Amino acid sequence: MLTLVNTLLIIDCIVMIAFVVLQSGKSAGLSGAVSGGAEQLFGKQKARGLDLFLHRGTIITGILFFGLAFISGYLL
Repeated sequence: MLTLVNTLLIIDCIVMIAFVVLQSGKSAGLSGAVSGGAEQLFGKQKARGLDLFLHRGTIITGILFFGLAFISGYLL
């Protein structure tokens, strides 16, 4: 059981890294670092297509990562 969970955890890590690397940058430079967080939280998100898929995929794989890491630690 532990081997299966660890294998799924490694696969999930690889997929999550691919999702994060493939995403386009939301803002550039120092001005984006200052105002980018507020703009993302309070602004309307108009992500469509591939960007929306990558964003949702990152969220799903992140949740899976924490769940599998918790299960792996519990079984160890």
